[in-house]
Amino acid sequence: MQKHLYAFFLFLFPALAQAQVTPNVSSWVVNTTGATGYNGILSNVQRVQYSAGNVYVTCTGIPSYTIGPWPNNPNTATNQNFVFKITRTPQPNPGTPTATPLGHTGLWSNGVSIFNAKDAMSYNNQGVWNQNAIVVEGPSFDSCLGHPAGNGEYHHHLNPRCLYNDHDSSRHSPIIGFAFDGYPIYGAYGYANASTPGALKSMRSSYRARSITQRTTLPDGTALPANQYGPAISTVRPLGYYIEDFEYVAGRGDLDSHNGRWCVTPEYPGGTYAYFVTLNRLYEGAYPYTPGPTYYGLVPAGATGPTSGHATVTEPVTTYVVTAAFEAAGQQLRVYPNPASTTLTIALEGGLTNTLRASLFNALGQSVGTAADVHPSVPHQFDLSRLAAGVYFLRVAGPGTSITEKIIVTR
Repeated sequence: MQKHLYAFFLFLFPALAQAQVTPNVSSWVVNTTGATGYNGILSNVQRVQYSAGNVYVTCTGIPSYTIGPWPNNPNTATNQNFVFKITRTPQPNPGTPTATPLGHTGLWSNGVSIFNAKDAMSYNNQGVWNQNAIVVEGPSFDSCLGHPAGNGEYHHHLNPRCLYNDHDSSRHSPIIGFAFDGYPIYGAYGYANASTPGALKSMRSSYRARSITQRTTLPDGTALPANQYGPAISTVRPLGYYIEDFEYVAGRGDLDSHNGRWCVTPEYPGGTYAYFVTLNRLYEGAYPYTPGPTYYGLVPAGATGPTSGHATVTEPVTTYVVTAAFEAAGQQLRVYPNPASTTLTIALEGGLTNTLRASLFNALGQSVGTAADVHPSVPHQFDLSRLAAGVYFLRVAGPGTSITEKIIVTR
């Protein structure tokens, strides 16, 4: 008996070793096959390392999907050799919110940079009326709505539509990135009720275009001196050409002034602050598009600015290991919610075999009598109501395939 129990713990070791794995560690699209993207550059994320307080993401900034061409944009996407340091313990900012900066403001889950709505240019270079990159630079976006900056950094100012299915209204959108304050960024769809899983809806921005014909005041109503007036609304500079053409109206939509809200999600059943990308009814970007114009949380020193993206690992870390058997052919296993109380859902996607068996074991390696045959594209639910609160391990196995996930049951 001791021999068999020891063997089972060897089998469980990878899961136990990753006991601290949370969505900010496991949500990255890690390249496990050496696949390349634009111009033969390694694509997506190359490595994820984590400590109790931080996650380090090594990436090139090049996605696996096809990018380019970029009309009238002379820049070329290049390998950025990034290492981003993102806090795993995000905290709300009780003071003055930090503005999202020019350059990267966060990181999409495939290691591509997130930029805010600004394009670094303003009317008469005064920094008062700041150009909206989606309007001004939009003609240079490729079919995935991205383009390279002058330094070769490929980025998206708005919804990265080639990263996930932004038309899928049948399920909560996945985590598609993290802002530099450490909070997750989801796709367009979330739960209609922020506190309860259930019906879904496309998250609406609480910003709207201002009802103005002259640019003489700021969105908060501040009257400007004549030498800071912007150009009149016209066909050359239409409403929306500048980000100051938008105003925030609390409660108008689903999201707050940072383009996020506190809510439950599949990955955070107990609730988290989360940002969402925002779209209109035509699936076009809606201001402010991504997190911003300010962060909800505290932004750690060095997360933005000249050192951002060039972090040095100076603390003990664990390298996150993606289970190759499930990732090699674009396959995915999702288990949610976790922690769970009454029901656990297993969702298998991709080219998985149909001969898979899912089983639950307690921390002693003993079967708890909960097992089922599971199949790709057919979510399966385990009834956990008779189990005591505690730590369990889910094993999904079949010919040439085996994966173990730690499950926490709460009461």
